Amino acid sequence: MTVSEVRKRYLDFFAKRGHAIIPSAPIVPENDPTTLFTSSGMQPLVPYLMGAEHPEGTKLADSQMSFRAEDIEEVGDNRHTTFFEMLGNWSLGDYFKEEQLPWIFEFLTNQEEGLGLDPNKLYVTVFGGDEESGMAKDEESVAIWQKLFGEKGIDAKFVELGTEEHGNEVGMQGGRIFSYGAKKNWWSRAGVPSKMPAGEIGGPDSEVFYDFGLPHDPRFGPECHPNCDCGRFIEIGNSVFMQFIKQEDGTFKELPKRNVDFGGGLERLTAATRGNPDVFLIDAFDEAKSEIERHAFSFSESKDGQPVYKIYGSSPEVTKAYRIILDHIRAATFMIAGGIHPSNTEQGYVLRRLIRRAVRYGDQLGLSQGINTNNSSIKFIAETFIRVYSSAYPHLVKDVNATLDTIADEEKRFRKTLAHGLRELEKRGLSSKLSAPSVFELYSTYGFPIELTEEIARERGWEIEPGARVAQLVKEHQAKSRAGAAQKFAGGLADQSEQTVRYHTAHHLLLKALQTVLGPEVHQRGSNITAERLRIDFNYGAKMTDEQKAAVENIVNEKIAEGLPVIRTVMNKTDAEKLNAEHEFGANYPEQVSVYSIGPKDATQDDPKFAEAFSIEFCGGPHVANTSTLGHFKISKEEASSAGIRRIKAVLE
Repeated sequence: MTVSEVRKRYLDFFAKRGHAIIPSAPIVPENDPTTLFTSSGMQPLVPYLMGAEHPEGTKLADSQMSFRAEDIEEVGDNRHTTFFEMLGNWSLGDYFKEEQLPWIFEFLTNQEEGLGLDPNKLYVTVFGGDEESGMAKDEESVAIWQKLFGEKGIDAKFVELGTEEHGNEVGMQGGRIFSYGAKKNWWSRAGVPSKMPAGEIGGPDSEVFYDFGLPHDPRFGPECHPNCDCGRFIEIGNSVFMQFIKQEDGTFKELPKRNVDFGGGLERLTAATRGNPDVFLIDAFDEAKSEIERHAFSFSESKDGQPVYKIYGSSPEVTKAYRIILDHIRAATFMIAGGIHPSNTEQGYVLRRLIRRAVRYGDQLGLSQGINTNNSSIKFIAETFIRVYSSAYPHLVKDVNATLDTIADEEKRFRKTLAHGLRELEKRGLSSKLSAPSVFELYSTYGFPIELTEEIARERGWEIEPGARVAQLVKEHQAKSRAGAAQKFAGGLADQSEQTVRYHTAHHLLLKALQTVLGPEVHQRGSNITAERLRIDFNYGAKMTDEQKAAVENIVNEKIAEGLPVIRTVMNKTDAEKLNAEHEFGANYPEQVSVYSIGPKDATQDDPKFAEAFSIEFCGGPHVANTSTLGHFKISKEEASSAGIRRIKAVLE
């Protein structure tokens, strides 16, 4: 099947079973400082899983744009991507295991409504209990799975493995259903049960794996099992049963409203319908791959003066380069269309890294030889993804030229960096010897690829310290980066402390004040709110004057002093748009939306008086009830964020 077919079948399947189909949330979470990107389908719905009422009801389904920056180094094999779509369905206190597992099994195996996968190729895992916390094994899911497989004439033997290591020792043992410990089959935002704080929710999960029938690779252990990393089995879906809440004394209590959260990787599910574990062979990459193949060639490898074309699959090195380019440019295309610009911090840094890695691997394939050197060697790849995904994600075509120009401009900057790096390399190679710290400095400080340094050193006959030492320095650097960014990639619910909620409300006042002073064409292009300050990025072409900043501060403080009520109203999206309610750049919204209005002074929940409100925005909340609780507002800094984008940081005193 194609990606579009799988996506449509999934959404139609759950719509038929009473689920509201909600649009994908933005790839950058709105007002969530705990994470740089939306990294799962569950992430935008955490407030509702924690108890808030969703405007669309208790049964939801969607296909969510997702990005995981920690997977960048993994890209190059047949199954890892940074950007992906996560198909999801949720029960918010509605159905549970008895409905969820049969539905997922039916979707996977049904020929007419689902994917028509062979049930003999499906294997499942369940929670095997946790001694440290006293959580019991999930015997209920085992019984449901055995019944489902039995109805297909499959004897589903249950095997307890406990750990991945044990699985690699003892193997499959003829099993169909396997239990693992909390590390593999328990979900909470904090991890295993013993790590969960009081008040945290969590529960067992049940994963579905597809057997692609590849021979086991003994490098991963003597035996194979579903959670083996050899590539024979690939996870294609996971049903999480949020069933418990942790108590102050460390025990667990059943939630009054139990939730279901299913996530299935669209690319992996599509690969399963084709019986091929290489996700880069699904249709979403076909056009881009063909375009690369038209331009990827080398004269240096030719013996007769004719170009040698580098085709996907022709060698491990070439295939890896293709996969990295395909993944990184697809991800970059979605990120730029979502309002991200290359920079040296946060989301912009990740985008910059994606584009530059794609340029580097494009050069390895000879792309710069096949295209006018005054133009970009990779932006044409982004055009193919815009065409492929535009029907599902119309925001990609809102400003195609801006997306392509951003990629081209970043490539030009990178080529200048490479030129500078070459000069630095020459300085360090005067003694015809390059130390590991020198190689690492060129990489970390100047962005000069390690493999390029090694290649040039070999060409010039320089002695270079063994790569293992360089790799160790890179590993230490990455460990420090991961530790520093741990909270940024934790995902989940943003801090909802009293102070953060105050900043969230002040953010609405600030945006409206900016539009009042600078013009109605000003809109938010990013935000970050913590308990210490708020930050907003907005489109504006010039540095703000002191007078403009003072005017903005005065407006915000006036509205705080007026003591305006802050009111949440759930309404039809069309009605909210007619009110000119401010909403997130590049975002899609469900038919029912949550709108927060601030003012006038006599507004009430029953009579919001939208026509007289100071500010109206699409927003999930939370907010203070009245602006009088905010304190004194002050702009602490106004600066450039990227081309045409300004940034304000502000505090409440």
